Amino acid sequence: MTPEYPFDEAATARAVIDAEGRVTEWGEGARRLLGWTADEVVGRSAARLVQGPAPTTHGPRWDGTLTLRRQDGRTVSVWLLAHRRPGPDGGGGEWLVVSPLESARSRPESSALDRAELIQSPCAVAIYDDHLRLYRMNGALASLVGLPEERVRGLRVPELSGRLQGQEIERQLRHVLTTGVGHDIRTYLPVGEDGLMHAWLARMAPIRDEAGRVRGVSVAVHDFTDQYLARERLQLVNEASRRIGSTLDVVRTAQELADVCVPRLADFVSVDLLDPPEPGGETATGPLTAPITLRRAAHRPVGPGSPEAVVRPGELDTYPATSPQADSLLSGRTTAAVLPAEALTQWLSRDTARREWIRQYGVHAMMSVPIRARGTTLGVAVLIRFRRPDPFTPDDQLLAEEITARAAVCMDNARRYSRERETALALQRSLLPQSLPSTAAVQACSRYLPAARTGVGGDWFDVIPLSGMRVAMVVGDVVGHGIQASATMGRLRTAVRTLADIDLAPDELLTHLDDLVLRLSDEAGTDGSPGEVGATCLYAVYDPVSRRCTLARAGHPAPLMVRPGSTAEEVELPTGPPLGLGGLPFETAELYLPEGTVLAFFTDGLVESPDRDAEAGHRLLRESLSRTAATLDVTCDQILHQLLPAGGACDDVALLLARTQGLPASRVATWDIPADPALVAPVRRQVIEQLGVWGLEGAGFTTELVVSELVTNAIRYGARPIRLRLIHDTVTLICEVSDTNHSAPHLRRAKTWDEGGRGLLLVAQLTQRWGSRHTPEGKTIWAELALLDEE
Repeated sequence: MTPEYPFDEAATARAVIDAEGRVTEWGEGARRLLGWTADEVVGRSAARLVQGPAPTTHGPRWDGTLTLRRQDGRTVSVWLLAHRRPGPDGGGGEWLVVSPLESARSRPESSALDRAELIQSPCAVAIYDDHLRLYRMNGALASLVGLPEERVRGLRVPELSGRLQGQEIERQLRHVLTTGVGHDIRTYLPVGEDGLMHAWLARMAPIRDEAGRVRGVSVAVHDFTDQYLARERLQLVNEASRRIGSTLDVVRTAQELADVCVPRLADFVSVDLLDPPEPGGETATGPLTAPITLRRAAHRPVGPGSPEAVVRPGELDTYPATSPQADSLLSGRTTAAVLPAEALTQWLSRDTARREWIRQYGVHAMMSVPIRARGTTLGVAVLIRFRRPDPFTPDDQLLAEEITARAAVCMDNARRYSRERETALALQRSLLPQSLPSTAAVQACSRYLPAARTGVGGDWFDVIPLSGMRVAMVVGDVVGHGIQASATMGRLRTAVRTLADIDLAPDELLTHLDDLVLRLSDEAGTDGSPGEVGATCLYAVYDPVSRRCTLARAGHPAPLMVRPGSTAEEVELPTGPPLGLGGLPFETAELYLPEGTVLAFFTDGLVESPDRDAEAGHRLLRESLSRTAATLDVTCDQILHQLLPAGGACDDVALLLARTQGLPASRVATWDIPADPALVAPVRRQVIEQLGVWGLEGAGFTTELVVSELVTNAIRYGARPIRLRLIHDTVTLICEVSDTNHSAPHLRRAKTWDEGGRGLLLVAQLTQRWGSRHTPEGKTIWAELALLDEE
């Protein structure tokens, strides 16, 4: 049967007193006990109700007998139970004060509640009546509560515990009372005056009379804290394995370690690491000596209002041998201390800031766990408690060591990855051009960015000066990432430079490069099967004299072009197969480029992204390239900022911008040479006259000798027509003699009695460099004279 008023508030004298000692609530039971009404008491000091000095307490609960003043002037001795309620900031707040008024009310004989036996067992048992007030409890429960049965009989659960969880327990008791169905609940709350949290299993069952009517509820309470903590530790270890090591970043892993431990294991965690001797280097593996300098990698307080750390992330701090950090690092074991600790007195006496920090926030427990992996000490994690009242237990220490060991392996993996990535990046940078050459043909600017996650790859670019003031521009991409891709890239870049040095046409150069990739694939294969080495490449040659550019590509994205006063457009260029397929032809395209045209060469990592397709990337690149910028350097930064995400590119990126420059016609002189050796002298005079026009009289003697030898050789061994061309750069004078004979000249050592054979040897000694290149019509022999040396 359900009572009409199961909760009679007047059966308990109840009041609430705030932190300043003023009464904020005054129940009907308190009026019955002392006679004061709520209007007469609320808002006034509670001390005027007490005869004699008020009690003082620092714990979460107080009980005892006080002499109280009644409204009629008499006094009465009353046993009171007071619970401290925590304030919003977690500190001490108001007090709930209760006293039962109906603990000794009459009971019917043969009551169903009396017949409910309370056996003497370790199990704590309580019986609540049909008003859900305590009727009986055995000695085990009285021991847990820390109060005698005769004092608390008649109190409800919220009044007995003084905590919010008591309201939920009472709600469950009422459910059993009204439905007659037993129920089990689990809760986590402190019991007694020690303030330590315990896990409880409460088994509730209805108590019935002979007629089967529910007359109360019995509660059997079991302490399963050990099992609960064991499950919590297992869950925390599983959570640590899931959350720690999500990235290959040492600092991020250190922060994940701190985040996992707070608040379930500590109220504050700091992670300090030993600095490697140099970026990407190995952490010292020898024995450590005090004092030890550590760098704060991460820390985590329990929540808002928590103390600021003495050391900020990224800052260095030095720890003497007496500190727990140095002690655990030097000994290689975990150290735990309950403050104030005699062992820490010397350290804290010298570190006034940390001593004041510990005093201000009430730090009472500290544990220092060394971070070690694969025989190397990486740093130390320090766990601190100031809100949780309990010290660190041996189980807590084992748990902290388990989590720290997992984090240490992740940190060591991240450290090794960082070191290997730095090595790969150093290799990559060494294989790429350290600076672009200054040429009269183009102004060039470049960028290379490794992938944010996968590290270095096989992207490369180059600017190669060629004969006749021409320049070659190349960009390529080797399939894959890592050291192997970088090494393959280095071999291909070297091959391109070698092939460019013999002045091969773009389509011929790509054909030879395709053969090289096929050989690399064979070398990379195992068990007789070919390997998988693939690459793409774009090769272009620009001539500033004719302002024409010849291009060919092997599976690579076509370049973009911005003519002066126009917007960016894609160069129409035959695609060509990727390198490594073999046997397929490459085609060239030739463009006329006005002076000031900007060419953009790039790899697919710039335009391709998981967030957008390649077409959208090309559109963004065209828009960014079309914007006017002061310099090519600014344009490069502008492109990368717009196309790449803030966290870095998913693939490595190479970008090469080149602005073409034309050579004025006044700096080029051309003569058609008759095939008569007797007519070479007039040609030499014309050359001297042209040098005078250019103001290069000082180079006349050397130039005359070089022209005489090259023209004479062309007349003797070449085929008509023969043409002589002089090109005047600011620091170089270039002599070129062309004919239609495809056979290339070569140096030879003339014997003493030979009448000839010394011409090209003389040219090689008089010039800065010389060579020959094949043309569709035949060949060109060229020689460069350094004007500054002549002057």
